[in-house]
Amino acid sequence: MVGSGPNGLAAAIRLAQAGRSVVVYEAAETIGGGMRSLELIEPGTVHDVCSAIHPFGVGSPFLKTLPLADFGLKWIEPPILAAHPLDDAPSGLLFRDLATTMDRLGVDGAAWDRLIGWPSGHIEDLLAEVYRPLPHLPRSPLVLARFGIAALLPAEVAARRFFDTPTAQALWAGMAAHTIAPLTSPLTSAAAILLTAVGHQVGWPLPEGGSQSIADAMAGYLRSLGGEIRTGVHVKDLAEITDSGELSPGSPVLFDTSPRGLADICGDALPVKFSDRLRAWKHGPGVFKVDFICSEAVPWSDPEVAKAGTVHVGGTLEECAESEADAWAGRVSDRPFILTSEPTRFDPTRSSAGHTVLWAYCHAPHGSTVDMTEQIEAQIERFAPGFRDTVVARHTMHAMDYQAHNPNLIGGDIAGGASRPLALMTRPRIAVNPYGTPNDQVFLCSASTSPGAGVHGMCGYWAAEAALGKT
Repeated sequence: MVGSGPNGLAAAIRLAQAGRSVVVYEAAETIGGGMRSLELIEPGTVHDVCSAIHPFGVGSPFLKTLPLADFGLKWIEPPILAAHPLDDAPSGLLFRDLATTMDRLGVDGAAWDRLIGWPSGHIEDLLAEVYRPLPHLPRSPLVLARFGIAALLPAEVAARRFFDTPTAQALWAGMAAHTIAPLTSPLTSAAAILLTAVGHQVGWPLPEGGSQSIADAMAGYLRSLGGEIRTGVHVKDLAEITDSGELSPGSPVLFDTSPRGLADICGDALPVKFSDRLRAWKHGPGVFKVDFICSEAVPWSDPEVAKAGTVHVGGTLEECAESEADAWAGRVSDRPFILTSEPTRFDPTRSSAGHTVLWAYCHAPHGSTVDMTEQIEAQIERFAPGFRDTVVARHTMHAMDYQAHNPNLIGGDIAGGASRPLALMTRPRIAVNPYGTPNDQVFLCSASTSPGAGVHGMCGYWAAEAALGKT
């Protein structure tokens, strides 16, 4: 296994469960990929470098079967899952309880139930469908069909069609913006439905101690199965593995890398045309992130926003749509849509000094090196007056900083590829087995394969099944 992100570790675990001897090579000195947590600013204060909140971590059909609690993983669920503050309207609030969310949405509560209630009630069957390789023969065709009717709609169209209030429209837009695509694009409603439906059933929790806790728990379980992890090993050529003498002839090698990374490492072991297709894989917008240390909790104008584990800071539906369109078109937004989380409200272990930790990022043009600190701070200050006065220190990363931190995040793309409608369903190519290659020994298992981005491990699980000949 090359790479120790969520999919690399999931694939390694599945192979070890099947009785295979597994070795994971990780180029960095720490495991985790997008699940890494580091002391970015001061000793004793932990920041999540990439992922922070994990609805699909607890909802994953594979990860939820693993005994990760036995290896130290503890989930924390905030009183409110997500909030979306507005200037001149009540904040949008996502509660674990569907009825409470509906009640707080007022006249739009019934529409929320029509869109989310049924998928939420069938979430296990739905996730079992959308987290399988595409295309596939549905096991629950009615569940998938009913989900698909609304999921196919562009999020902006759905928001205007189903909701009357700015509050519900903005809450929906914030959920859909996780797609990292223009809200006018087909299928952007899918993210809104899945995120909210999963939230109503399993929550939007954060892991105690940081996202690194997930990686460490997966690694602990893998080692208990006999698997081995080697950090600081940068694999640059497939021959380093195949000629090492450790690999039995014909044994699979799985790559939790970008398609470009796979092509570069495998070289002549893959046909030229196939490698060219991998290198031509389209990546999407990047991100700009600021990790803050603050002297006190963020002073949100709406006290209920402070109870939320995730806060979407982006204003109205129209503003969110403009921001996401800007990132996609290569423009830096003046008022970006920002995802924030303040983990120390719920997990004091994040800072031994008792400081407030704030995680905040926005979508930015692919490959951008523009510093968007001012835009991010202005947006937070807009809904939390006095915020700037609480900032003690900050650490920033632009899109190319992310690529330098993790070469798989090409141009700062944290989603493993552009969220184009067809690509969402056919990562990285149209094939019955999207994980395999013309070389029967080589498999791709990263977020650039189906079902895509997120800390759910399902790309790795299905790639392992393909390597075992079970797909």
